[in-house]
Amino acid sequence: MFLTLPFPEIDPIAIELGPLAIRWYALAYIGGLVLAWRYCRLLTTKSPAKEMTPEHFDDLLLWATIGVILGGRLGYVIFYQPAFFLQNPGQIFILWEGGMAFHGGMLGVAAAILLFAWKRGIAVLRIADVVACAAPIGLFLGRVANFINGELYGRPTDVPWAMVFPAGGPVPRHPSQLYQAALEGLLLLIVLFVLQRRGGLQTAGLATGVFVGGYGAARFIGEFFRAPDAHLGFLVFGTTMGQILSIPMMLVGAALIVWARRRASTARRS
Repeated sequence: MFLTLPFPEIDPIAIELGPLAIRWYALAYIGGLVLAWRYCRLLTTKSPAKEMTPEHFDDLLLWATIGVILGGRLGYVIFYQPAFFLQNPGQIFILWEGGMAFHGGMLGVAAAILLFAWKRGIAVLRIADVVACAAPIGLFLGRVANFINGELYGRPTDVPWAMVFPAGGPVPRHPSQLYQAALEGLLLLIVLFVLQRRGGLQTAGLATGVFVGGYGAARFIGEFFRAPDAHLGFLVFGTTMGQILSIPMMLVGAALIVWARRRASTARRS
């Protein structure tokens, strides 16, 4: 029998007021958006885009919220269970039963930023760089909420810190949600914090590239410990859907970093 840690069975419902039940997962989304919004307001002082003010992020908060919810849900529908939702289209709108995809949420926020920047006449990469620095806050809280829910658990293992998740059968598993919270959330937040402290926001597109590529790399690594989605299993060459979707992110992030640095270097020489 492997040595395992007991899973801390926390009620997924944080607050219950009569028929109204507020889940930790919902609070993670709300908390992530609010904390990221406040951090974005602070970071506007670091950006050279003088036309961008803290008040712009008051308006962008609503746009980003819509982008996260619509993009995250549609991403899950398209990338993970298209056949099921084609047969049951009414289920697409039942958000409270779960089913959100970060890759879709990121595309939704990207679309919101593009539209917002166009309407406000602000360089899109300047807004994207600030949002990129704050986005890991929401990722961290979201992964902690996944852990509380006992979902998206890891692959079977015999490491000393393995846990038996209620929905994962009697087999000890990696607490991969915490690994991903550390990589996609905490580590990426620290990297971007150091970057902006060293003047990274002065180079348009650099922080965005670091976030996109960094998240792709962190997610790709984390998927080695996370159990694949039951309805998909392992895909080509033993990869998971999360890894396949992360490969383009790593490539786009790396390309954006190279482009941003070259553009900044050319501007300094001219």
